[in-house]
Amino acid sequence: MAGVNRKISAASARAHTRKSKQNSSFKLPSGMFKTISVVLFMGFVAWAYQAIQPPPPKICGSPDGPSVTAPRIKLSDGRHLAYKEHGVPKDQAKYKIVYIHGFDSCRHDAIPLSQELTEELGIYLVSFDRAGYGESDPNPKRTVKSTAMDVEELADQLGLGSKFYVIGFSMGGQATWGCLKYIPHRLAGATLIAPVVNYWWPGFPANLSKEAYNQQFLQDQWTLRVAHYAPFLTYWWNTQKWFPASSVAAHLPDIFSRQDKELYPKFAHKKTAEAQVRQQGEFNSIHSDLNIGFGSWEFDPMDLENLFPNNDGAVHLWHGDEDLLVPVTLQRYIAGKLPWIHYHELTGSGHMFPYADGMSDSIIKTLLLGDK
Repeated sequence: MAGVNRKISAASARAHTRKSKQNSSFKLPSGMFKTISVVLFMGFVAWAYQAIQPPPPKICGSPDGPSVTAPRIKLSDGRHLAYKEHGVPKDQAKYKIVYIHGFDSCRHDAIPLSQELTEELGIYLVSFDRAGYGESDPNPKRTVKSTAMDVEELADQLGLGSKFYVIGFSMGGQATWGCLKYIPHRLAGATLIAPVVNYWWPGFPANLSKEAYNQQFLQDQWTLRVAHYAPFLTYWWNTQKWFPASSVAAHLPDIFSRQDKELYPKFAHKKTAEAQVRQQGEFNSIHSDLNIGFGSWEFDPMDLENLFPNNDGAVHLWHGDEDLLVPVTLQRYIAGKLPWIHYHELTGSGHMFPYADGMSDSIIKTLLLGDK
């Protein structure tokens, strides 16, 4: 019997092919697909949570932490504060000063004073590691106010008397604003040297702060934006490798002005103490600084009133007009809003001007003796 020759249309062939593929394809049960999706999502959440969590601090003096080499006081909350004394012996001093270091620094980075001026005026100066820096214990509850309280307690435990002077450099200038707010009754006078400004202080006109903010490197704009709006991401942002983070923390040379670069040899000594600065963890030192310095403050410095209406003391603010880290326009505005502050603007100077020959002596003499 002859074979039957059947004709099949193209449409029937395609339909047959589709049916074969459908029958052979593998399908996950809908419940299993949902389960896998949930597991993957939870895994991502767990990874993300771990990525943004800073490691625990390496506390100085603990079994796994760095050694304690500096004299320290024990604060009322149980933390330790490391300090370093400079100048004439405390019991022989006429003037007693607490110096507050800047970002990514420590007690070793005190303002340089000449031996001649120190002995002539009888100056005792104590510098200290701010919480989390150097050999001072981290403070998980650290605020602008808590640093001012640390200054007061340090002064009391060292016996500096009912009144003393305060000098703050760079980020230490922000801590000095805290002293002006919270312990004004303890101050004989204060000096802010190139103090870092918070672009979100409400006293700034929006256009002025925005213009100054936009002068910063794009990577620093993002770093500060994270610190202000999402401080829980500060550690992650400054340790991730996809985008550049803080240029200041990375010590990029472009952050320095012409004068700053000329002064490099003057602050080369900072290298010797560099290992100590972040030894308890970057989050507890520089990242904490970013979160507090550029977070939402509980007061606006431009609302402060004159601390010395009877001219029995003074507050001075020094700034270089070529500072690439802190725009001079904002310091000028602050000086205009607070006319009781003695404002000193230095032409051609950058952020590190205190290291210029004779500059530190001039700053100290002006604080202790007035504008003479």
